Amino acid sequence: MAALARTFGDLDRAEEAVQDAFVVALERWPRDGVPANPAAWIALTARRKAIDRLRRARREVPAELAAAVEAPALDLQEDPSAPIPDERLALIFACCHPALAPEARVALTLRALGGLSTREVARAFLVSEEAMAQRLQRAKRKLRGAGIRFELPREPDLPARRASVLATLYLVFGEGYAATAGDALVRRELCAEAIRLGRVLCSLMPDEPEALGLLALMRLHDSRRDARVDARGELVLLADQDRSRWDRVAIAEGSGLVERALALGGDGPYVLQAFIAAEHARPGGPDWARVVGAYDRLLAVAGGPVVALNRAVAIAMTQGPEAGLALIDDLAGELGDYHLFHSARADLLRRLGRTDEAAAAYSRALSLAANPVERAFLAGRLSSTTARRPP
Repeated sequence: MAALARTFGDLDRAEEAVQDAFVVALERWPRDGVPANPAAWIALTARRKAIDRLRRARREVPAELAAAVEAPALDLQEDPSAPIPDERLALIFACCHPALAPEARVALTLRALGGLSTREVARAFLVSEEAMAQRLQRAKRKLRGAGIRFELPREPDLPARRASVLATLYLVFGEGYAATAGDALVRRELCAEAIRLGRVLCSLMPDEPEALGLLALMRLHDSRRDARVDARGELVLLADQDRSRWDRVAIAEGSGLVERALALGGDGPYVLQAFIAAEHARPGGPDWARVVGAYDRLLAVAGGPVVALNRAVAIAMTQGPEAGLALIDDLAGELGDYHLFHSARADLLRRLGRTDEAAAAYSRALSLAANPVERAFLAGRLSSTTARRPP
């Protein structure tokens, strides 16, 4: 991307060209096969896409830009100083520059290399699209003002960028697992790419518990992919899913990775979340006391209102819906615009027989949800709750 930015004099154009190249790759590689040098293919395609944009804007291209198309592309595999064998993962590490704030690193990387729109990145961070657009612009201005180059990190630099790379992969997977845009609940290509890159990361850091935990978490969630919607394409909640449709190989792999991470002393956010996912994958269902204990630890380690929301749901399973609802209501100020907050609250109100309040909460969740599969599910819950109202 640095070479493109220097060639075309604009980081925004360089980002757009790289995004265009990845879109073409997603269309062509499954059909034609992955090229021998994916990084060179992406770089060359991005150059061509950038020149196409210039042609549309200027109607003619200077000779030096046309010549750039034929220039040899960077071959990351031939760079002996590059410690990362996978080109796309290397680019993600390069974008996670420590000069940027951690959230800005992740957001910019998702936008530039993850193929996610500003709206999708905003959803991942639970902020408005406008706020995320401003955050991205600030990050770009800082890169320009400080003269920061997108360079492949040396091996001693990897640990400082590891947390941002892990967060990026998890958010790419999260967008694939519960898509914001499009008609499908799951975007399989995003899940598959995040898992693939997670494997590469674990091969680079085989004794890093959080890398193992992230891969375990993604595999355990992905094991339920085929059971999350029924034959009519309607959402099926975890408790109602047909466990025979779960991928037992993925569950075994994920559970084994959790055990490895714990044996290495892992006690970070991804290891704890993977432990919770493994509990849900147990043949007899989760031990809710163990799940609550893991959420207690996760809240202490990572904090955050979404963790507190999930913990409240687990508390409801051990102490009853009234206890869970009291904890959820305390989060209204932080999660008032999060559709899963209102849907979780609606479910507990429904279980308590407070149908009017449940209907209002389902209605609010429906107004905030973007995915059509989730919206259809919430509309059905709202309709059934309204129908049960006493005369």
